[in-house]
Amino acid sequence: MNKFIESIKNIFRIEDLRTRILNTLFFIAIYRLGVYVVLPGVDPTRLKTGAEGLFGILDTLLGGAFSNASIFALGIMPYISASIVLQLLTIAVPYFQKLQKEGESGRKKINQYTRILTIPIVLAQSVGFIATINADAIINPGTFFTVSTMIIITAGTLFCMWLGEKITDKGIGNGISMLIMIGIVSRLPGAIIGEAVAKGVNKSLIFLLEMVVLFLVVMAVIVLTQAVRRIAVQYAKQVGGTTQLDAQRQFIPLKVNAAGVMPIIFAQSLMFVPAIVASVWQNQSDMASYIGVKFSDYTSWQYNLTFALLIIIFTYFYTAISVNPNQIADDLKRSGGFVPGVKPGRDTSEFIDEILTRVTLPGAVALALIAIFPAIALLLGVTRPFSAFYGGTSLIIMVGVVLDTVNQVQSYLLMQHYDGMMKSGKLRGRTAQPISVAS
Repeated sequence: MNKFIESIKNIFRIEDLRTRILNTLFFIAIYRLGVYVVLPGVDPTRLKTGAEGLFGILDTLLGGAFSNASIFALGIMPYISASIVLQLLTIAVPYFQKLQKEGESGRKKINQYTRILTIPIVLAQSVGFIATINADAIINPGTFFTVSTMIIITAGTLFCMWLGEKITDKGIGNGISMLIMIGIVSRLPGAIIGEAVAKGVNKSLIFLLEMVVLFLVVMAVIVLTQAVRRIAVQYAKQVGGTTQLDAQRQFIPLKVNAAGVMPIIFAQSLMFVPAIVASVWQNQSDMASYIGVKFSDYTSWQYNLTFALLIIIFTYFYTAISVNPNQIADDLKRSGGFVPGVKPGRDTSEFIDEILTRVTLPGAVALALIAIFPAIALLLGVTRPFSAFYGGTSLIIMVGVVLDTVNQVQSYLLMQHYDGMMKSGKLRGRTAQPISVAS
């Protein structure tokens, strides 16, 4: 404990790091304030309390901005959608593939295209959002309200984008991810209190058991996020002028979960298709009615089995487009590196691809289990708000952002010759020399 307190003191001794942390807190405070600013023309006392289904998940990621009908009602989610579209375009469109290979200048152009694409996406989504507001909460419905609300929501999303970029530039951590994480964390205290009240004194032991299980699930997500399969790489001796560099042994870290949270996001977007299609034919077919009922209930085994299979499929798909074994093998060959016992070039590429395929399977299965665990927790008696923190998108995003932020703080401490945040359990990569893999 004394070591941790000393690390906190060291953090605030570094002027640049202290300034970045204060800037981050300031920008986060602005974002959270905007969550409670209701759209003009909406009576907040008549709004529905809470959201369910897809809207409930979205409201959790936005920290209540959606159900509050705030000026940040869509937050940075349209920007995330635009980022996904651009990422897919870099696979299918040669122009974007070329931009991706141009380094920093190419990334700047892709980011600019992402910002531009965000505008039509948020305009389209704002129309759908207006339709979710209950009619009696709108004071003066009409064309003026619709157009003005679309403009305000679009401006709110662009402002959230600006806040995220400012956090990245002048704060600590990834700004966009940080805003999502703060929205999720803001719901956690209320969920814990609600669960404690629901269990009461008579079931206090059950509540403590639930907290222990939550802790174990968080630890499992941390392991899944940090787990890597290391491939040893050897570099031959290099002679430059009068100096000779000895052979170096490094490694290629292949992440067990290279796809991150993206497979869950893709799978969730598809899970609403069966229910929507079945609703069209429910009056004409008993099977359509059955499918509509089962796929509208995210605790049914049919929903969770399909959800888990989609996550496994998308994990393989996203890993395949994120990690390119051919590029890794070519980079190794150009830099004079080789995998011991494997010929450079094609054999190295096939070797890396085989290992990547093997390690992706347990990662995909673990990701699927974490995704369906909130439904299991709900069936076991956990309240709906608290069960959302037992897995799924929310928990993976929280863990990922916290680990990334801790890594950055750790780097600042090490650069200033201070001890790290933990006396033991050093973060992976501090004492080794990994070779970066495209992600």
